[in-house]
Amino acid sequence: MSKRSYDSSAHEKRISKYRINDDDLFEYVLRVAILSYVIQPKVSNHHANASEVKEKEHHSKFSGAISNSIVSIGDIFKDLRDGSKSVKFPEKLLKVLEQRLQNIAMGKDAAYSDQLTRRTMAVFYGQFMGDPFRRQMKENRSIEELILMFASQATSVLRKEPTLADDGWKVEVNNQIAQFVRMLRDCLKTLSHVSPELNSRLDMYHAKLAPPQSSNDSGYDSASASRDRGDSISTQPSISQSISDMPFVMIVARLFKIPENAMQSEVDRMRKTCTEKAAVIDLKTCLKNINAGAPFPGRREDFSSDAAWNHWRTQETSILSQLMVAMMSLNPELAKSMPSDNGSIYSASGARPGSLPATRIDSPGGTKRHTSIGSRHSFFGAADEGEENNSDEGDGDEEIRVGHNFTFIPPNPKKFYRRLVEYCLVTDLEFMFSPEVDDADEVPLSILSPPHVELINECAMRWRINHTYRATCFLDQIKQLYERSDVPMECIPEALQGVTKLLQDLDIDKWPIHDSELLASIYGGLYNIFLSSLYHAMDSLPNLKVSVIQPYLTILEQLRESGLVERFEADISTRLSDLTTRIQDVSVQYYQEKMRSLQASPGVNRALPLLLMTDELEKAAKQLDKRFPDPLVGRVDLVSLVVEAQVPLFISELQNSSRRLYESSMNGPTPDVPIQDIFSLYRRTQALLSMYKAFTPKGQLQFDLGQFFMPYVHQWLVETDNKTGQWVQAAIAADKFEAENTEGHSASIVDLFDSLRSPISFLQDLEWSDEYQEARFFTSLSKTISKAIEQYCRSVEELFMAEMFPRPADYLQPQKSSAWLEKAKSLATTGEKKVEPFNFRPESCVKLNNVEAARKLLDNLYNQMQVDKVADTIANHGPPVPDKNERPRFLFAVKIVMAEDLVPLDSSPSSLLDTFVTLSDEAGNRLVKTRTIYESLNPRWEETHDISVDKPLWLMCSIRDRALVGQHDVVGRSFICLNPKEFGDFLTHDVWLNLENSNHGHQGRILLRISMEGEKDDVQFYFGRAFRFLKRSEGDMMRIFIDKMSPYIRQSLSRPILKTLIKAGSLGLDYNKALGNVTALYRSALGSNASEVQIPLPHNERSRVRPEELTDVEIERAIVPLFDYFDANLHILNTYLSETAKDMVMMRVWKEILVIIEGLLIPPLSKLSSDMKPLSDKEVDIVFKWLKFLRDYFYAEGEGVSLEKLQNQKYRDVVSIRLYYDWHTDTLMEECVRAMQQSLREAVPVKKRVKSVYNQRNLGTIKERKKVKKEEKEVSNGETIMRILRMRPNTQEFIAQQLEMMTTVQAERERAQADRQQRRSLRPRQAEIPEVPPLPTAAS
Repeated sequence: MSKRSYDSSAHEKRISKYRINDDDLFEYVLRVAILSYVIQPKVSNHHANASEVKEKEHHSKFSGAISNSIVSIGDIFKDLRDGSKSVKFPEKLLKVLEQRLQNIAMGKDAAYSDQLTRRTMAVFYGQFMGDPFRRQMKENRSIEELILMFASQATSVLRKEPTLADDGWKVEVNNQIAQFVRMLRDCLKTLSHVSPELNSRLDMYHAKLAPPQSSNDSGYDSASASRDRGDSISTQPSISQSISDMPFVMIVARLFKIPENAMQSEVDRMRKTCTEKAAVIDLKTCLKNINAGAPFPGRREDFSSDAAWNHWRTQETSILSQLMVAMMSLNPELAKSMPSDNGSIYSASGARPGSLPATRIDSPGGTKRHTSIGSRHSFFGAADEGEENNSDEGDGDEEIRVGHNFTFIPPNPKKFYRRLVEYCLVTDLEFMFSPEVDDADEVPLSILSPPHVELINECAMRWRINHTYRATCFLDQIKQLYERSDVPMECIPEALQGVTKLLQDLDIDKWPIHDSELLASIYGGLYNIFLSSLYHAMDSLPNLKVSVIQPYLTILEQLRESGLVERFEADISTRLSDLTTRIQDVSVQYYQEKMRSLQASPGVNRALPLLLMTDELEKAAKQLDKRFPDPLVGRVDLVSLVVEAQVPLFISELQNSSRRLYESSMNGPTPDVPIQDIFSLYRRTQALLSMYKAFTPKGQLQFDLGQFFMPYVHQWLVETDNKTGQWVQAAIAADKFEAENTEGHSASIVDLFDSLRSPISFLQDLEWSDEYQEARFFTSLSKTISKAIEQYCRSVEELFMAEMFPRPADYLQPQKSSAWLEKAKSLATTGEKKVEPFNFRPESCVKLNNVEAARKLLDNLYNQMQVDKVADTIANHGPPVPDKNERPRFLFAVKIVMAEDLVPLDSSPSSLLDTFVTLSDEAGNRLVKTRTIYESLNPRWEETHDISVDKPLWLMCSIRDRALVGQHDVVGRSFICLNPKEFGDFLTHDVWLNLENSNHGHQGRILLRISMEGEKDDVQFYFGRAFRFLKRSEGDMMRIFIDKMSPYIRQSLSRPILKTLIKAGSLGLDYNKALGNVTALYRSALGSNASEVQIPLPHNERSRVRPEELTDVEIERAIVPLFDYFDANLHILNTYLSETAKDMVMMRVWKEILVIIEGLLIPPLSKLSSDMKPLSDKEVDIVFKWLKFLRDYFYAEGEGVSLEKLQNQKYRDVVSIRLYYDWHTDTLMEECVRAMQQSLREAVPVKKRVKSVYNQRNLGTIKERKKVKKEEKEVSNGETIMRILRMRPNTQEFIAQQLEMMTTVQAERERAQADRQQRRSLRPRQAEIPEVPPLPTAAS
């Protein structure tokens, strides 16, 4: 009967053009459907004679007992004992079985409601719950052992059952074992990952134990249900011939759209042909074809290797044998009707019933089902290995012929199978799109409905379609439907899953050649399809989401991992190249559109669109990198391609905007492009370049970032340099110079260094790519820092000088009415000028603390900038220095030391001068001015000043006498030329200048100590200058402190006080009051100490007679005003100075005391004669008493300055004066010659190299220099003796000779050192220095 009249037009349109005759397809599919029913028919009940029913039932029971008695269990498991492959059940089965047994025992399972069955199950449940049993089952997990355990329990229970007469218990044992096997099969259905062979075994066991002749509605025999209990009458079963009882036939009818009456006629027509015997003959023919090498079902030529062929043949023969054994077990009569063969392959004991072609998939309903013989619930089957059949077909079987002589297998099984799958897919798709299916209903991704899956699997099994072809064919069909957009993409992974599972179970090398090539072709097609999908998905870059392309990537990765697409590498490489090009094209298009959009926005800031573009590029790259960390399909790095396309475009845009950016950033005080935006653009560009380098390491991008932005950094450095003056002024203006912490400094120094630290951090944050350029930036910035430090030092010194030397109109020194002031006045002789003591202010102390704190803060800047590293970078990595026409610069350090023998301007020989020194250049510009030294004809300034020159410079040195009103009078002047050629040895030179005055002639002389070093554009040089500024400011301010205290100390420790003390004998003051006033900051008591240092006396000194009228108290009483002065002023210094500054001031005061004491005893060293007379013995004793009292005052019993510091070399020199003071003149001369000769022999060269700026570049180098200086050998006593000799008559010539000798030796050593220096020739040649200009005319 034809079916075409039942096909719809829509159905015809969807059918592939590559098709076979659908009538033939219908014919063979229907045959398989009929055979499926014939093997396990549906029974129908009809009323029969009760006695006849009982007789047949009795015969059936005992017939079953004979053929399937308990004894046959051993035969069923015989092959297992003989060593066949063991299959373990899942561990979770025990838990499921426990719950099932519990439900049966409690009567909760309706399928097992029979009391006898429940009793047996309950007994087995008790054993099952025992620990030994469960432990044994967990160890071996053998399904056969589990069945045997149940059989043992069932036998022991049923054998004692009184209702089972004779051998009836045996029949019941078999029935209950069959029910137990069925229950195990049902339990396994609820589990996943169950071995198909395990399901096949249980199906075979159930078939042997429960023949279908007595099946109930569930398809299984239940002896318990059919057992005669009492007088009940049962009906005799008969086989139904209605197609309504034939499930597969009904599926075929609906598939081919054939009415039931027409289908019934077709079934009746085919009934005689579609028999079990014909099915067995088809199976035997397949076996015979395999052995004979026939094309179907397979031969050696179909496989690539012997191993693959043997594997397939072993598996196929095993499955065919199992199918025949299963059919014989279901219908034993079938064996009798078949011709007998030698070693029958289908005998029950002839071969092990191995695994059937079965696999498991998810049915659309959600339940996981397992196929068995003729499974209806799975489509793809896993190829299970079976035992090779040991029995060959008998050659004498004349009914079985080699060739394609089959009843159920079509002429071309694979084409028929392919057409059937296609037909079912099209039918199910039509149903899915029909109005009967709601949009909210879930549909299976496999498209196929469960009935069609069962039908396809049944046909595949009967047509002997390999599992490899089944999976490949289905994938190919889904691929074609996807290409036509008939199915969604989600169906592809579902179809691939079956192939993947099959590849895991069976290596591709063991597949038939045709199937593997077909799969590779399908994989290649799918790879191209999804590469194309990926190609079009790139249109949404850079906002591409993972969810859009992840399905494509998953499928592509799965296809690539299979290795089957490698044969299409050439085509795939072309597609990947197209994909790469597409990604770059889309990236370029996105960049251009985005840049046009940003540039179209209004505004004059030309850097803003570029800044916004960098944000967009970096944001997109980071987003893509986060979304796609790995290359697409293992070869296409999405982020790298996008960055490689877009970053060069941005760099090109930046270069094109170079001129406009620079002009816009320089057009006035408020430029269109702020410098901050330029540096933001630098940072963003730097980040983009780093990103480009990271993502495209092989990319070539020619762009010098540092060179592009360097002009902006130079401009910023200039602006920063211009702002430093404002920073200094602002910091000082806002400062009240009040101590803010324990260190004693105020806010201005902290504010200033915060401002200086900011540009350093800014440069460091730029992370400049070129180390040399960055080092040059820091060098320029260090010059700015040095400039700011110099300006701060000068500003603070000006304020400090204003406080220390207040003008009468601006500031009146507050004086307190105190006892020490009155005593100071009374001590002065009538007619002598009295010294007014000076009180220090806390603000002055804070300023000194600021300078001292600045050194620490500057050292922190030194470390923050990593100055040494910057200097090394410039020295080692700098480009070669080009030839320059610029003159080199030199830095002269001019120290104004002292002046001698100044002549007073008036006629009075006792007049004194208040002098200061100025240095002026040729144009009359004042370069240097010292502080004023009051009331001295031999002033000492000890001030150093730096003068930078690029050519010889004439200086006029003038000493002026300070006037309170009007112009300052010139005491004398002289000229000196700072010629780099003369000071090219870089040594320190002492230069004495004779002072001249147009009105008075010779006016004495002045000592200048001059050194020179090359001024360099070097970061260490600039920091050294800054430290030198701070050191000099600190020294100058410290000197002012001492200068303010020195006059009063000199007045208190003077020869007039000595003479007054000796003449008066006593001051007439109250003793207790004087003693009470002798208090000090570091002094708590007076008196000698046993541990104090004693002043030694020479052995040849005649004994001195101490004046009895002057006690120690009286001697000390003479200087009590000095102690009170120290109490008042040192308390202020102690309160407001930092610890470091306080120690330095105390030591300077102590040094000044030692100098004054020394000046009381001996005159200064000079070749001129001195009018100073030696002190008497009484006066010398009083002077050294004063020295002792002052030492004890500063020591303060250990709470003040340490004795080690107080009794320093200068102290020892002063003490040594007493040793030589009374020696005879000749003895002193001899000792002087001896001491000078020894000093000249031991002394190192007196001339030392200049104190370079580089030696003061940080606190570390400063400390190192102090350490070296401390270790230098002290000067001998020769000078002290010569100073004593100046007070002796007729010694002037001797002293001049000794000084001349010292000068000659020193000059010789200098020449020798200069010669050695010249021979070394290590110093680079100095640039040509211009000739010395003529001496300028004297200016008034």
